[in-house]
Amino acid sequence: MAAFTDTYLPTVNGVTYTVQTWRDRWERSGGRMDVVYPDSTHVPAVGEHPVGSVPFPFYEGVRVGAPQVPETVGEVDLVHAHTPFGLGLAGRRLAHSLSVPLVATFHTPTAEYAGYLSPVTAVERLVRETATSYERWFYSLADLVIAPTETAASRVSARLGEGTPVRAVSNGVDLSTFRPVDAAGFRERHGLEGRLVGYTGRHGDEKALEVLIEAAAALEVTVVLAGDGPARERLERLARRHGARARFLGFLDRSVLPAFYSALDVFAFPSPVETQGVVALEAIACGTPVVGVDAGGLRETVVDGVTGYTAPPGEPDAFGEAIQRALCDLRTLEQGCLSRRDSLAVDRSLSRLRELYADLLASRTA
Repeated sequence: MAAFTDTYLPTVNGVTYTVQTWRDRWERSGGRMDVVYPDSTHVPAVGEHPVGSVPFPFYEGVRVGAPQVPETVGEVDLVHAHTPFGLGLAGRRLAHSLSVPLVATFHTPTAEYAGYLSPVTAVERLVRETATSYERWFYSLADLVIAPTETAASRVSARLGEGTPVRAVSNGVDLSTFRPVDAAGFRERHGLEGRLVGYTGRHGDEKALEVLIEAAAALEVTVVLAGDGPARERLERLARRHGARARFLGFLDRSVLPAFYSALDVFAFPSPVETQGVVALEAIACGTPVVGVDAGGLRETVVDGVTGYTAPPGEPDAFGEAIQRALCDLRTLEQGCLSRRDSLAVDRSLSRLRELYADLLASRTA
């Protein structure tokens, strides 16, 4: 089969990690999962097919691929689109030309980003309505739509009606990589002491990291942010203005992330626009409780009183109270995280994916 994605290496985000991990595990088990992605500085391996691309002007670090199908892909029995845009359209065209099933994953609620693209209310409304209509059109073309949580699946299903089946399949976590490790060396290397509350990922407006900064300023903690993005300078100024003890570590290699998660007392994720939140899953797999917002897929990723706590989105005081509560219940929550590790395994996700693929292929030959 072939996967089409507008987000791939070297871009660092949850979609990239998911596509890369699924491909590696799929091929390790003897299957074929080619990846078609926007050309970049990434050197393609066998089975990776770059297409011409241009920078996406509204989202730094992301490139938009031309809606084309490389001749090197060849014959496939199924197409999986991880985007509804340029390369998703190319994937749909390939599936149609070969008369094979098209599966599409709903990774990102595009309409939720409208407010970050334009501060003008009328423009924001237009972008939101256009994105919603376009997504409804694209996903209705698929034989099956996948979403990473039941919350996201219900949202897509409500838009599509009964015409297209929608199923929840978690992105999953590579448990051989993301596990509790001794983080003393990481703390020492970065000069980190005391209670640590942190986040890793894109520093973008949509992640609402100002909520974390403002919440941490009122607590006896150091907030540690790894990653980078267009909001970083603003967040650094905000931390200074509020007197928050904040450390910005910049980009961390993925191999270091288990030590980063394990070094934290609490992982904080105030973003209201997640369909699941891969970094939250990784933190839980490392035994680190998560404080997130009661919105989107984080409603399922964070189980109150078991793997962490949630707070209403956009409310620093409530978010800070949830962090403080997690710090007080740390040992109980750490055990709760570890008890949930097996349920997060990417192998479980791929097993479910194989079942869904097989059902689609069988229905085509019946």
